[in-house]
Amino acid sequence: MWSSAIRRRSPANEEGVALSAAKKDVALSAAKEDVALSAAKKDVALSAAKKDVALSAAKGEVPDSRNNVYLGLMSGTSLDGVSAAAVRFADRDGRLHAELIGFIGTRYTADQRGRLMRAMTGASAAEYARLAFDLGHWLADAAIAVIAEAGVAKGEIRAIGSHGQTLWHEPPHSTWQLGESAVIAERTGLDVVADFRVADVAAGGQGAPLVPIADAMLWSADDHWRALQNIGGIGNVTVVPPSLPSLPRGAQATKGAQRGEGARAFDTGPGVAVIDGVVRALEPKLQYDVDGKLAGAGSPVDRVVDDLLAAPYFSAPPPKSTGRELFNDDYIHLLIDACRTARPGATTADIVATATALTARSIADAYRRFLPEPISEVLLSGGGARNPALTQMIEQSLKGIVGDRRRGSISVSACLSRTTSYPANPSGISG
Repeated sequence: MWSSAIRRRSPANEEGVALSAAKKDVALSAAKEDVALSAAKKDVALSAAKKDVALSAAKGEVPDSRNNVYLGLMSGTSLDGVSAAAVRFADRDGRLHAELIGFIGTRYTADQRGRLMRAMTGASAAEYARLAFDLGHWLADAAIAVIAEAGVAKGEIRAIGSHGQTLWHEPPHSTWQLGESAVIAERTGLDVVADFRVADVAAGGQGAPLVPIADAMLWSADDHWRALQNIGGIGNVTVVPPSLPSLPRGAQATKGAQRGEGARAFDTGPGVAVIDGVVRALEPKLQYDVDGKLAGAGSPVDRVVDDLLAAPYFSAPPPKSTGRELFNDDYIHLLIDACRTARPGATTADIVATATALTARSIADAYRRFLPEPISEVLLSGGGARNPALTQMIEQSLKGIVGDRRRGSISVSACLSRTTSYPANPSGISG
């Protein structure tokens, strides 16, 4: 179990008092790995060392219908923009039900994306500080927009979950996300939960993937195992057991699935980050392979894919996570050069097809190596799920059933877990 930070909105408009962080009465004891939080006197006791949650008197129930809407804000590894979701949760018959009542996606401008990219390779202290606050405002803009889209009153919203933007991810040592949650809290007048990855790494986890507990709650099938494959900038898979296995205690099995018991997850390797990087390097006017047309017109250089899949990351057992620290610009140019060396006449379409095949085959390779569960259904999500060339390659590589699921916001699920008694990632998921 990991904890995460809550940024309380300022009550200045209501009480005329400017909230001071020093007066929040938050007692922290890093030496004990046990965090006592008395933010707004909610008395939530968390034990990161045990990675477990003491259930409250509500026994894990979502708050009543008057205050059960959560907002999730996400800026992913693909750096294409901010996704904001508004979700209404309900707990019925021991199962968590979610209704997406609002969703917007805002693309970064070229300048915004450029600033984030440069920050990943080195910037001044002044630029990091300015970017952290500017990104906080961009996230707040998205939150305000999705509230309007959903048509809900602020009184119905329990909290906002904000992931921020990862600049560096190096588990088990450290991880770093930017995007000031205090800015979001002040702009929206709502409580904001953040630092999900930081909290997981601090508790000894990989900090990724963060989705699995929500996947187990929302996407478990009654009678078969599912693999939920997200294809963002990085690919990750969550293995979800059936919620109603052939056991005499069906209700208890369902509750176990709702707690994420039996679920596993890890990063499979590149998602669209390498594909997008290759496209931008070879076709500067394009941000990504629109509708997979370039990859669809090309022929992968299989020898290059074979060589790249021999890298240590792919054979390392889970739990594991990765990011742009590995699949960076140097990696992208290595792939391009390798294609041109192995096939001197390789076209742009061929090289994009090779990058696409790398993602598809890395997913299939991970399934063969590390998923002994009897998976009978694969559901895709993330931006890569909208690339027909990629999904076709995945289906061919897996030789299974490839479905589709609407991308949810990982921040919503993490925020729900932090503000109620639902557990976050069990230790078997992120380590």
